[in-house]
Amino acid sequence: METECKSNQLKLHPLYSRDVIAKFNGGNITSDSGAFLLREVEKRTHILKRLSSCFADYRNQKFIEHTVEALITQRVFGIAMGYEDLNDHDTLRQDPFLGVLCEKKDPTGSDRCMNRDKGKASAGKSTLNRLELGAVTINRYKKIAPDMEAIDALLVDLFIESHARAPEEIVFDLDATDDPIHGNQEGRFFHGYYGHYCYLPLYIFCGEQLLCARLRTADRDASDGVLTELERTLKKIRAAWPKTHIIIRGDSGFCRNEIMDWCEANGVDYVLGLAKNKRLQTEIIEEMAAAKIRHEATGLAARIFKDFRYQTLKSWSQERRVVGKAEYLNGGENPRFIVTSLGSEYSGVDLYETCYCARGEMENRIKEQQLYLFADRTSTHGMASNQLRLYFSSFAYVIMEALRRLALHGTEMAKAQCSTIRLKLFKIGAQIRVSVRKVWLSISESYPLADLLNQILRRLQQIPLRV
Repeated sequence: METECKSNQLKLHPLYSRDVIAKFNGGNITSDSGAFLLREVEKRTHILKRLSSCFADYRNQKFIEHTVEALITQRVFGIAMGYEDLNDHDTLRQDPFLGVLCEKKDPTGSDRCMNRDKGKASAGKSTLNRLELGAVTINRYKKIAPDMEAIDALLVDLFIESHARAPEEIVFDLDATDDPIHGNQEGRFFHGYYGHYCYLPLYIFCGEQLLCARLRTADRDASDGVLTELERTLKKIRAAWPKTHIIIRGDSGFCRNEIMDWCEANGVDYVLGLAKNKRLQTEIIEEMAAAKIRHEATGLAARIFKDFRYQTLKSWSQERRVVGKAEYLNGGENPRFIVTSLGSEYSGVDLYETCYCARGEMENRIKEQQLYLFADRTSTHGMASNQLRLYFSSFAYVIMEALRRLALHGTEMAKAQCSTIRLKLFKIGAQIRVSVRKVWLSISESYPLADLLNQILRRLQQIPLRV
């Protein structure tokens, strides 16, 4: 009888009279077999193929084994599957299924040139690291350079192409968030509001779709650079949809006169939070008193809205419409204000409760990207390479959102966040076998969402392949 080595055995708590032993000897078993859905989305959208065209490759093509498209696909799909660290890829590269996702001709890696690489179809951490550091400088070791402007433009192009026809109205949500820094990195500044050293990235979303992800230092106002991004974005959108009504929405950090002036001069409406002050609170004294009486009578939150005209003493160029919310809660007064260019056809109540408060959904999208797609994994030294990492996270979000929009509508996963999609649809154990003519995925028979997975795949397969 053959004696098995016990060095790689995990002895677990016994099951009655049976020993329970775990070993890492299952062969070619992937834990991410459901990620074929990402590949099916890519075949129909070419999101990552087009992203790869935004990079200049100065390597000698005679001596490369990993194309730029394969490297970007590996990095972005890796993030979507939950592998944020480059170190993860030194083990992942041995998974033949990752080779399938990256369109490797031999996903087993048997055709690799060097003996040390055989059995590893995909790139290792060092190659992927050189891809990211190419954003900082080009030299004999780093020869792949991103075109940041082309990547920015691609995000907008993908948004426009996702619509079959021009929408009547779109709302752009603006927000900034903190991205903590954990070392002496380029662009390191302390942010008083967040209370730590961080970057201050700017995001622009329209619904669930990402239009801009800009990494910025934290030594600036939240609104800094917004006009540049709006001008760039709206130029493309106006060219495609000249009659579409555009509204921008943001909290009080974006309530700046230059932004409002620009919107008014360019036919763009806005709904922006307005920081409270004594003059504003004086405007709603009567409404607040009435709300207090109503709260004391019912014990419930009471709110009354007032519509009025207002102009700051110095900073605003003109008088503007303001909606004040006089709200009384168990904890006392809770006044809130918004400023808008929208006319009287929009009531103050609807503007605040329906239009402005809906921006909270955009904050969920930022959390989704930060927490589940590792947008805060900006741990390289340089700002440029960290911006590239933010782009990779952003495109992981874009392709996940495309999956949700194209194939999950009407299912129990229609509103699922990226973490739930990953857990329930991607993390499926399967044995993988590669022959001359076929790649076999033997998926676990106990997978509980097999019918849903089939439904999603059928929906994707009804969409024509992109050529």
